[in-house]
Amino acid sequence: MSGQHTLDEAQLLETQHAFDSVAADYDGPRGNNELIQRMRVTLWDTVHAKVAAGGCLLDLGCGTGIDAIEFARRGFRVVATDWSPQMVERTRERADAAALESRVTTTHLGIQRMDRLDGEFDAIYSNFGPLNCAPDLHAVASECARLLKPGGTLVFSVMGRICPWEVGHYALRGRFRRAAVRAARGATAVGMNRHTIWTYYYLPREFYRAFAGTFSLGGYRALSLFMPPPYMVDRYRRRPDWYERLGRLDDRLGAAPLLRDMGDHFLIVMHRR
Repeated sequence: MSGQHTLDEAQLLETQHAFDSVAADYDGPRGNNELIQRMRVTLWDTVHAKVAAGGCLLDLGCGTGIDAIEFARRGFRVVATDWSPQMVERTRERADAAALESRVTTTHLGIQRMDRLDGEFDAIYSNFGPLNCAPDLHAVASECARLLKPGGTLVFSVMGRICPWEVGHYALRGRFRRAAVRAARGATAVGMNRHTIWTYYYLPREFYRAFAGTFSLGGYRALSLFMPPPYMVDRYRRRPDWYERLGRLDDRLGAAPLLRDMGDHFLIVMHRR
């Protein structure tokens, strides 16, 4: 993040309001559909493989709590945090409805305020890009190191800088500025529900640099490289069998050199030294 414009309080509040505005229906196509669910399962299974059952997890940017509830069902204890108070409330309601409130603790807390959080965790995860909205990744890395047990694990799903589907989709429609939005340096304004989300995009190694001082790199892979991004779910629904074949290419080749640097998101695993 060195040398880049960092988000101010007004921009952080704009991002909060954007997610508050969609919290009521974020479990629908906007925030959870077949393509999103496919990426979710990759993160779930990665965390499950890295952390012993019964461990304590910290969820950074929990959204409506789909991930937190899944991990609670798998036997983990979860502290679920989000910068959007409406999202936190949805997570609390979901935990109550599933009778998992004893395993899921919710806290209204932005990633930029992790210094206010106490506890000791076996792993920290973040799904679908909350860390793209963090104003200072080096501060995040420092707080993750403080909160993790020795040898603890980070599993993050992050929006990448190179998404071939997105470039092709918008370029073919003559929307060249939109096609190049991920190439921008520094904070980028992205519209959602007539609000603005302030976002940074990263290459995996670019993202890892902020964590390299205290974390070793376990590996990373592309998510939705051959499959289209989640906002193209209508395309998937017209020919699901054909797109599932592309999904199998994601599964088989998503961790290959060069290919792993592309995709709608990337999944990165790091371990505390």
